Amino acid sequence: MNFDLAEALQVLERTPSVLHWQLADLSEAWTRHNEGPDTWSPFDVVGHLIDGEERDWMVRARIILDQDPDRQFEPFDRFRHLRVNRGKTLDELLERFAHLRERNLKELKALRLTRDQLQLTGQHPELGAVTLEQLLATWVAHDLGHLAQIARVMARRYRDAVGPWEAYLPVLHR
Repeated sequence: MNFDLAEALQVLERTPSVLHWQLADLSEAWTRHNEGPDTWSPFDVVGHLIDGEERDWMVRARIILDQDPDRQFEPFDRFRHLRVNRGKTLDELLERFAHLRERNLKELKALRLTRDQLQLTGQHPELGAVTLEQLLATWVAHDLGHLAQIARVMARRYRDAVGPWEAYLPVLHR
């Protein structure tokens, strides 16, 4: 399937609302629960999404669009949020994420990207040459993956409680 920016924006615009609807006003038993050592809670996932808004998607898009001779992306610290969000509330994170996403999408829309611009490349530190189109498609898939992760982590909290119905709930085993 070909990438379509208008369709991508439909998902990217909704993610903050989906997160708010899914997580706001829940107890920490739901939002701070994870799947064990070295896994993320819903709180952690929202922090990670904030880092993406601040240090990944539009930062890398600008590098690609500038087409400077050095189009190397800075490595992304996938665990930074675990340090910087200590002492913050989930409501603070949800609000910050919504604000950053709104700002980034406003900037993205203002670019009025052409098909040719979507094919421009930057250099990912591990993957090599990547196009702007691939970066934007990844942004959408990344959002959807983390929304699914949050639902899975929350569902697994009741893995034992569902008793024999566990056999009918694949979310508890993925």
